[in-house]
Amino acid sequence: MKKLLVKVSSSKSLLNKNLPSLINPNCTSRILSSINNTLPSSSIVNTISINNNNKSFYHTNLTPLINDKNVLDGQHDMHGTTVLCCRKGGKVCLYADGQVTLGSVVMKNNARKLRTVGSDVIAGFAGSTADAITLFERLEGKLEEYPGQLMRACVEMAKLWRTDKYLRKLEAVMIVADKTHTLILTGNGDVLEPTEGGDKDSVIGIGSGGHYAIAAAKALLDVEGYDAEKICQKAMEIAGEICIYTNKNFTKLILEEVGGEVKITEN
Repeated sequence: MKKLLVKVSSSKSLLNKNLPSLINPNCTSRILSSINNTLPSSSIVNTISINNNNKSFYHTNLTPLINDKNVLDGQHDMHGTTVLCCRKGGKVCLYADGQVTLGSVVMKNNARKLRTVGSDVIAGFAGSTADAITLFERLEGKLEEYPGQLMRACVEMAKLWRTDKYLRKLEAVMIVADKTHTLILTGNGDVLEPTEGGDKDSVIGIGSGGHYAIAAAKALLDVEGYDAEKICQKAMEIAGEICIYTNKNFTKLILEEVGGEVKITEN
């Protein structure tokens, strides 16, 4: 028996499997079956190739069967969502598209993915709608517990998300912002802030077209005459032209401080 070293793209990077000493290109189906018997039920190896010298090293592609809650690029549940948040000159603008996609079908083109949390926080989500609403409600409770402390409330919310048996099954990613902070909350318990941090000019995005929108918005961030709203509008239009899961039926929330009071404008 030879020991076959299989390299897979997962947290379990190396697997050892005893296979018959006679290894040839015609036995790949038997090898795949043997490899998959060693993998957790959440994963499956679907391709395999023999290297040039026909030795006992095989390279495989691992296909996950269960979605990772920390996917930000729009795969799986996040199809149909692009949310972008831009902060510039003391003004915070949150934009989202309206498309909801199920497989290859557009189920809805005017969905609302933004909402206010309390009187001074705006938020948008990617992922399951029901899960996101549940998380919004929990975040509202944390903000009531820690009023005016968005960062503290989000950290406590993330801890709850990871430790609560019920919340751990909720799959959504959220952007939340107030007058001083813009944050991403993920299902893995992460609280992420833009590189610039705090109330400095910054851009952050999530969802299937999030990366395209971020790239476009960053290019416009230093352009004179473009405020946060114009940057979001243009960047989302560009994302809508590139990402097939993003349309141009946008909704927006604008947060700014006027006369010492936080004002939120919805459209």
